[in-house]
Amino acid sequence: MQAWQVHENGEPSEVMRLTEVERPTPGDGQVLLRVRAANVNFPDALLCRGQYQVRPPLPFTPGVEICGETEDGRRVIANPALPYGGFAEYALADARALLPAPESLDDAEAAALHIGYQTGWFGLHRRAHLEAGETLLVHAAAGGVGSAAVQLGKAAGATVIGVVGGADKAAVARELGCDVVVDRRGEDVVAAVKEATGGRGADVIYDPVGGEAYTQSAKLVAFEGRIVVVGFASGTIPSPALNHALVKNYSIVGLHWGLYNTKNPKLVRHCHEQLTELAARGVVKPLVSERVPLAEAAGAVQRVADGVTTGRVAVVLEKGASA
Repeated sequence: MQAWQVHENGEPSEVMRLTEVERPTPGDGQVLLRVRAANVNFPDALLCRGQYQVRPPLPFTPGVEICGETEDGRRVIANPALPYGGFAEYALADARALLPAPESLDDAEAAALHIGYQTGWFGLHRRAHLEAGETLLVHAAAGGVGSAAVQLGKAAGATVIGVVGGADKAAVARELGCDVVVDRRGEDVVAAVKEATGGRGADVIYDPVGGEAYTQSAKLVAFEGRIVVVGFASGTIPSPALNHALVKNYSIVGLHWGLYNTKNPKLVRHCHEQLTELAARGVVKPLVSERVPLAEAAGAVQRVADGVTTGRVAVVLEKGASA
């Protein structure tokens, strides 16, 4: 079968190589899945660089989120078991963690409903307890993680402010349903959000960026607000001033969604049921901006790493997979 492999760490476009390999053999509790679509996530780039919290042995195949097909023909969503990731014709996954792919979504959309939307649901509902009528600010609102949070925020009845970088991404954020869009490249984010909220700020701030975005968040969080720390796509991990959180009376909430798979897997399934229902109603629909063949996976991962994409980029495989 064909699979992309990383033999040394570095930039995705430089270290990912498409090669012919043997199909992986499932271990105890694992299943072999034929990959139908693999979604590109920022952690795929970090895996290539050797900067992710999980470091599979070299060589490995990246691709942490797929829509696949079981040997008995079931269409499922899964997080592949590294080192046998999703940028290949076949991948391995934990049999207990398979989730049914929503019938209302195609393969690429189904693959994209998983990590980003689970992260958004847990971040907004489990960790921040977002309520209808509150104001939600989403950094990188046109990206894969941010676009999911925007849709989930709107579904929850919140007023959503999206912060983006560039006119094209601003247009995407508006199409996603943001009530207010702030382009950080041409506007003062703090001033624009304060004006939009009458000086009050946002009740919940969803931050997958870190760095300067977090600095802005601390200035914009409302009384009894919650800043949800989701990731550090900027490459800079902030050091929050806890005295500021004290005097301004807000919470800094961390979210590592992957922990729920081991700490509370039943809640992950409950979340999937909620997301499937929202998708069936058309309330949420993953924004898949690009669909590329397996041969173009390395370039797709590099574009996501460079921050030039909107929504999700999906690697879509043809039905006939080789041996």
